[in-house]
Parts: sequence; C-alpha cells; structure tokens
Amino acid sequence: MSNLTNKRIVLIVSGGIAAYKALELVRRLRDAGAAVKIVMTEAATRFVGELSFQALSGEPVHTDLLDVDAEAAMGHIQLARWADAVIVAPATADFMAKLRYGLANDLATTLCLASAGPLLLAPAMNQQMWQNQATQENALTLAARGIKSIGPDSGSQACGETGPGRMAEPPAIAAAVAALFSTGTLAGVSLMVTAGPTREAIDPVRYLSNRSSGKMGYALARAGVEAGADVTLISGPVALTPPAGVRTTNVETADQMFDAVIGSIADVDIFIGCAAVADYRVDAPAEQKRKKNDLSLSLTLTPTRDILHNVTARPNPPFAVGFAAETENLIANARAKLERKSLDMIAANEVGDDGLGFDSNENELHVLWKGGEQRLAKAPKDLIARQLIGLIASSYRSGA
Repeated sequence: MSNLTNKRIVLIVSGGIAAYKALELVRRLRDAGAAVKIVMTEAATRFVGELSFQALSGEPVHTDLLDVDAEAAMGHIQLARWADAVIVAPATADFMAKLRYGLANDLATTLCLASAGPLLLAPAMNQQMWQNQATQENALTLAARGIKSIGPDSGSQACGETGPGRMAEPPAIAAAVAALFSTGTLAGVSLMVTAGPTREAIDPVRYLSNRSSGKMGYALARAGVEAGADVTLISGPVALTPPAGVRTTNVETADQMFDAVIGSIADVDIFIGCAAVADYRVDAPAEQKRKKNDLSLSLTLTPTRDILHNVTARPNPPFAVGFAAETENLIANARAKLERKSLDMIAANEVGDDGLGFDSNENELHVLWKGGEQRLAKAPKDLIARQLIGLIASSYRSGA
C-alpha cells in the first residue's frame, strides 16, 4: 500500500445501500497516504450524509455538475485533471449502464469521461440485478475498454436474498486501488532518469541556470518504480525529496551530470534525459566574487558536453528518450532533435506563461517516435509521467 503515498484519488459514491462502506474506504485510503476527494450522486446523499464524507476526507464533497462557483473554473474538468485515479464504490447497475453508453448527465458520469487516469469500479447491487444479462453485458463491455473492477462478493444482502452482488470490502478495494499504480510493465528493466537544472558557476556566489524544478523527472522516476523498473535518478539541484525506491545521485554542473550518466550507462536499458542541462558553461569562473562597477561585464561561454549524443553514440545504446522544451515550432523542433540526437522517442512541451512546464505541477506533452506520435493532454505531472512510462514500455517491449 506504500505506493498510495501522495496519490490523488477521486471517490465517486453512487446510490446504493453499500454507500456506508465507502466511509471506511476513505479512511483506508487516507491512512495509506492518499489524498481523497468525494463526488456523490444525488441518490447517494439519501443513504449517507455529505458531512460524514467531508469529515473523513478533510475535503468539501462535490455533488452538482452545474455548481456556479466550481463551474466558473470548470470544476469537473479540474477534478478530472487532479485525479491520479477515479474509484466508483459502490457502482450500481444504473451507474454501470450509464458508463457503458457514455452518458454524462451528472457530475459523477462526466468526471469518469473527462479523466485520463485509471478507473476502478466496485459493483454493488441485488444478486438478480448483477446476474441479469444486461448488467453482465455492461460489465464485459466496460472491462473490454480497460476499466477495472473488484467484486462483487457473494453473501447475504440487505434485501434478504443471498448471492453475488455485495460490494467488496474496503480493505480489498484499497489494495486494488494501490495495484492500479503497480503495472509491472518495466519489470526487470534498468532505467536511468536525469532531472532538474544544472548550475554553471560565474564566481563563488553567482551561477547560470534555468527554471527547471525537477518535478517532471522526479515524477518519471516514481512512475518507473511503479512500473517495476530498477531506477537510478541523476538529479541537479532541486527542492524535492528523492522518490522512495530510487537510487539518487545529486550533481550540480553539466559536467558532473555528464560524468554521473556516462559512468553508469553501461548497464542501463532505458535512458530518459529529462534534465534541463546547460548548453554552455562559463569558460573561466572567477575565483573570488566579482564586484559590481559601472562597466559592462562580458562572459566567455564554452559548450558543455552533450549527454544525449554520447548516450546514443555508444556501440550498444540504451533505449533513449529525450525532452524538448520549446517556445515556438514545437513539433518541427522536436522532430529535428529526435533525428539529430538519434533518439528512440522524444517528449516535447511548450514552455512559457501558460502554467505548463517549468515551475508547474502540470504538464502537457507531444510524444514523438519514429513510427508515430501521441499527445498527452494537460494533467498533473505524476499522471503525465505514468502515461509516458506506458508509451516507453510499449515501444521498448515491442522493439520499435
């Protein structure tokens, strides 16, 4: 359950008697370190009060798609972007039928359609309703779309009947939520990720650097662990806690990052160059602090060693993924870098003043490789990282 730490979970509670069990599920998820936001259908509020969920989650409960205050900021879209995963517990026969046909006539169903993260259902209903052909067809169709389910269990029911239809118990659902983040797609694979900026000294006090926070690289390292990889992180100076289960080497300059990467690259299967490495360093940093005067200051800059080029130029290079942070001509510049650096894949993001990329908790990527491309829509960096790791794993395993 440790991989639920800092995960963002939206729990949708639909209208069934099992709604009371969702209270314990909230507690289990929060005890495991997850942040939980609650969405309730109108019917669910007749079984359990909103205040109970608010008290356990520590968050306001969301019920109305057309809430004026939330909708001013596209509230349902913001919830969908916030969520690392969406859980429906209980998932009634009615709710499952709506999902199958893509209905979006309330906040809960709209959120399911708008979320890019995994969706987990915990069905709960009368045993005859569960065994009805319509419900079974709905369940099979949803499973074919990649929507996961846990349960239902068999046993006595509130209606007095006995059979399949009881919602799975909260500990089992919480374990299933944790399993959503353990994909195993990179099991047995050695992965190296670079992250953050570098700093190139001007004098003992000043340096040249950039706005990289390291958040994207650290998210990729975490996603690599979730995928089962053996992860090494080479990090420039950032204000982030190293991810659990990751070997981290801290460096400061581009030369130090080059040495750390090349010194360990021989046994690496996949390399992701996410760091914003300086292209130039100061040719002759001053040994003492430069004093300000009324004269202009000129610095001679020397190109730094190219990490990506040296990685891909090896006799047996790893599967190499680069990043392209661009302010214009995003796709054209990324394609040129993909070819110039002999990369297997490149993730391009447009940086600027739109709240994406540097310094942000969200990102949006256009991923390119020799055989295709895919856009990863704006979402929290942890979710973007899982999606990118999924693309990398698929391409790596296929030998593309």
